[in-house]
Amino acid sequence: MLWPEGMGEWEIIKKGTPRFEGHYQPKVPLWGYEMEDNPKVMEKWIDSATDYGINVFIFDWYWFDEGSFLESSVNNSFIKAKNKDKMQFYLMWTNHDVRRNYWNVHKFTNDTSILWEGVVDWKNFKIIVDRVIRNYFIQPNYFKIDGCPVYSIFSINNFIKSFGSIEETRKAIDYFRKETQNAGFPDLHLQFTILGNPNENIIEKISNLGANSLTQYNWGDPYPEDYIKWGMQAFERINKWDLQLSIPYSPNVSIGWDDSPRFPHKGKEDVVHYNKSPEGFTAFMQKAKEYCDARSNHPKLITVFSWNEWVESGYLLPDIKMVTDTWTLSKKL
Repeated sequence: MLWPEGMGEWEIIKKGTPRFEGHYQPKVPLWGYEMEDNPKVMEKWIDSATDYGINVFIFDWYWFDEGSFLESSVNNSFIKAKNKDKMQFYLMWTNHDVRRNYWNVHKFTNDTSILWEGVVDWKNFKIIVDRVIRNYFIQPNYFKIDGCPVYSIFSINNFIKSFGSIEETRKAIDYFRKETQNAGFPDLHLQFTILGNPNENIIEKISNLGANSLTQYNWGDPYPEDYIKWGMQAFERINKWDLQLSIPYSPNVSIGWDDSPRFPHKGKEDVVHYNKSPEGFTAFMQKAKEYCDARSNHPKLITVFSWNEWVESGYLLPDIKMVTDTWTLSKKL
């Protein structure tokens, strides 16, 4: 069992340790160690998110060893939430490989062998397409652009590796589009998440595969210690992508980065920790909004890293430190 205590990655988060003075670890959620497959928890999250202007949840969705993985947060929680109609959602197929010690370093320590591969064969891809359309696209609150259900793919390289070539991968996408149309939708809106700077190779892949739009999982490498620098680097890359693309790019705004609970060797230089503040996040949200507003023909979509990615320090949910810091400030005032 990957997480023997039955608490998922909370097991790893609880064991986080500070690596330098002032390093906030372990992260402690204000609302407790809530399980996202609980519909009551999801109902609270939906209310909180929509109260503050968030209207779409993007769920990581996995397919390993010829089956779904961590699907219960959507099936048993979100879709069963009594207030689900307040919130739209879509899936990001998180098709990266998983090394044994990546999700539980305490159990597997230095074992970096592959536990699950993100690649699939044609047989499994057809199962995925059917499952996604039948279980999710048909939901009234599934997020659509121009009537087309949005489906995001995390790793373009693993997707191509699944089929062996650009040409075969395009056939797979065409199959997905046809099945989506057969289900009564105008088309599929295929979104790829990308990292780094644009280059001729990746631009050619995106073009040949016929993607509809791009976004980022988060601001990505490099991860400087300074949050403002991290964000400025990311928006410089956005401008570079903009010059190279003929399809929309949905900007991302990231809250932070600290995946040290997964990696005992990581230290201060691996954590984004300087100048992190609500004011900084707000400023980058404004930049993202201005970017979208300046492109009237692009979808008005900004992705945020993240709602509850505690183990990577990307979360909008409240933590104990936020309350403690606020209380300390109020006492000083």
